[in-house]
Amino acid sequence: MKKKYLILIFLPLFSYSQDYVDLLKIGYGQTFNNNFEGSDASTHVTSFDLDFTYPVILNKNNVLVTGLIFIENEVQLYPSTDIYDSPFNKLYSTTLKMGLSSKFNDKWSSTIVLLPKVASDYKKITKKDFFMGGFAILKLQKKSNLIYRFGVYGSEEAFGFFTTPIIGWYYLSPNNKFEMDMSLPISAEINYTKGALTYGFDYFGIGRGFNINQDNSNEYVDLSSLEFATYLQYNAFEKTVLLRAKCGYSSNNYEVYAKGDKYDLGLTAFTFGDDRTQLNPGIKGGVFLKFEAIYRFNINSIKKTQ
Repeated sequence: MKKKYLILIFLPLFSYSQDYVDLLKIGYGQTFNNNFEGSDASTHVTSFDLDFTYPVILNKNNVLVTGLIFIENEVQLYPSTDIYDSPFNKLYSTTLKMGLSSKFNDKWSSTIVLLPKVASDYKKITKKDFFMGGFAILKLQKKSNLIYRFGVYGSEEAFGFFTTPIIGWYYLSPNNKFEMDMSLPISAEINYTKGALTYGFDYFGIGRGFNINQDNSNEYVDLSSLEFATYLQYNAFEKTVLLRAKCGYSSNNYEVYAKGDKYDLGLTAFTFGDDRTQLNPGIKGGVFLKFEAIYRFNINSIKKTQ
């Protein structure tokens, strides 16, 4: 009975071809030699992220999606000089996940999630550090091993309102070795599994804002992040614990602006009404290494024991 109950919890969350849900994901990474534009100085960026999901069953077709996303980035925003050693700034973001996943019939399902968050250096948290975002996804089960996704993501940030459409698909080969998980233009992942190892490529791109409140600062950070990486993954405990080592290129550009200096609208890669004045030199991208640990709930492993 307990195993059947677990299946009922997770099947409404995902269509039948994607028989798993990642309940916990932890990552730590660092980029190297991020040069400042117009300067011989350079910096590096370290990051820590945690993504936790806890589904709560409402009935056989609806699941409440809850969880938490925590992000910490550490970076120099200004170059050091012979007479001034620029400090490293720690930037934090804590996001709550609150939404509903619904299954309408054998073909159509949806997920709608609100993403309220607090984003700043956490030196002093004010109401201006609270932002609201969210996404809505409609899924079509085209085949037993193919899902199409259509949706939209939007978020109010320190730099203004950003939104993007989401178009993608999930595909799993009949032999369960080749997998594609696409949600463009935000994320993409392609991998191939052989035995206990998975070889893959992934991409992640997003914009984030952080208020700087230390010493009553009047600045905020606009982070534009594009990450391209290859990875090697070890699948432990029947592919429920995934240990992943990644190497790639990150564009992480931390731009500093005065608070209140915003654009009108950000749409995918375009901005409208953007006449902001950047206060720090641009930071160039660099090579990064990242290590991730994922706890995956595998529904197929439970089905096989029924």
